[in-house]
Amino acid sequence: MTCELLKELLNKYNRESEWIEFKENNKEPHMIGEYISALSNSAILHDMTKAYLIYGVNDETLKMVGTDFNPKITKKGNEELENWLHRLLEPRIDFTIYEVVCDELLFSIFEIDCTSSRPIGFNGQEYIRIGSLKKKLKEYPEKERKLWAKSSSFCFEKEIAKDGLSSDEVLNLLNFKDFFRLISLPYSEDISSVEYIIGKLIEYGLVVTQNSTLAITNLGAVLFANDLTNFSSLHRKKIRVIKYRGNGKIHTEFEQEGKKGYAVAFQGLVKYIMGKLPQNEIIKDALRETYSLYPEIAIRELIANALIHQDFSVTGTNPMIEIFDNRIEISNAGKPLIDVLRLIDYQPKSRNEKLANLMRQMRICEERGSGIDKVIDAIEYFQLPAPKFIAEDDFFKVILFAPLSFEDMDKNDRIRATYQHCALKFSNQEYMNNTTLRERFGLEKKAHPKASKAISDTLNKGLIKPANPENRSTKHIKYIPFYG
Repeated sequence: MTCELLKELLNKYNRESEWIEFKENNKEPHMIGEYISALSNSAILHDMTKAYLIYGVNDETLKMVGTDFNPKITKKGNEELENWLHRLLEPRIDFTIYEVVCDELLFSIFEIDCTSSRPIGFNGQEYIRIGSLKKKLKEYPEKERKLWAKSSSFCFEKEIAKDGLSSDEVLNLLNFKDFFRLISLPYSEDISSVEYIIGKLIEYGLVVTQNSTLAITNLGAVLFANDLTNFSSLHRKKIRVIKYRGNGKIHTEFEQEGKKGYAVAFQGLVKYIMGKLPQNEIIKDALRETYSLYPEIAIRELIANALIHQDFSVTGTNPMIEIFDNRIEISNAGKPLIDVLRLIDYQPKSRNEKLANLMRQMRICEERGSGIDKVIDAIEYFQLPAPKFIAEDDFFKVILFAPLSFEDMDKNDRIRATYQHCALKFSNQEYMNNTTLRERFGLEKKAHPKASKAISDTLNKGLIKPANPENRSTKHIKYIPFYG
């Protein structure tokens, strides 16, 4: 935001509206939170992607008078105002505070994203704009119905990440060469014209035309950005990799935050992470060979899932890969659309269909939802503890564990492994039995009582059941998951 852009904004919207509010110095924190809620909710009803709360403009005369309010250094109690506002907004929404000096006057500007998933509330209450007035949303049920309908049909990938661009600016912001390579389209620096390149970017929904200019969509930016920091609404969607020393988060060895779009960075990201994981050295044929403790296919599939299935409406959080001595945790914003007990062999669902479809075309992720199946299969081949899937209201996390003997696994580890093994067998049109489970755990035949105990504990949890309840023999009994 610059002085010129501020003046352009004021000239374009020369009065207060449902998505723009002018103030001079009224800096009461609760009032600001209520306006963010109201402006964000109203913006989507008028097909606006942004709303504005501008300090330094008289709301009656629209004269630029400046302000003495600096929200970046203001506190609510002992907490920074910006953090306090984010904490009380539900669901969390992104807003950016700009400080602009124009004609020697200070202006403070809140640029607020429109809501994308459901009405935004502040401190437990949703607000709306009626004309230039702020009202409680529940007092206007017809507006509430329209708002729910609009927000439920919101498509992140189609929204604009950056607009008002020329062809050259688009080609500077996006790695179009990697796009042509990954999507397997013909391209030559000698014969491919700018018109041809832009045309293909438009065809795949990465760029759209807006009057006489071009705009990059979120889909284009999040996949092919040369630098995500060039897109203000996406800078918190960069991938973070953190390596800790030990099993806790006290000592950080290094932290890396990627800047490139997901498709551009993916192969390098997987290679980088595999290079940072603990290694195991094995002597084979008198030669030392080094292997990663974790199967690369599992890391690859879980990172792809985290990127594709994240909820982009949850702000203030990045896709994360955290590496510990005894585990690796991969997390993303948003609760999964599938019950964690049904992640194996279940019809895939994605909240970002266009993103998922394009990444499938580029062979970055699986086409038919078999990614988790491959993860479990690889984990069993490496005879690692079963992954743990954790789903909360606003995030999803997968934990892969370093090698652990059967004796060192606790009861829950064994139950989780037994259930996942049974579900994987069922997805392959096979059955689990004592023999297959012993092979999964790397147990000898004489250790069949240990496998039987794991099966018994999993039965008691209701996670598996006999494939044939009429069979009275326990010697060759077969098992299927609870949903079979």
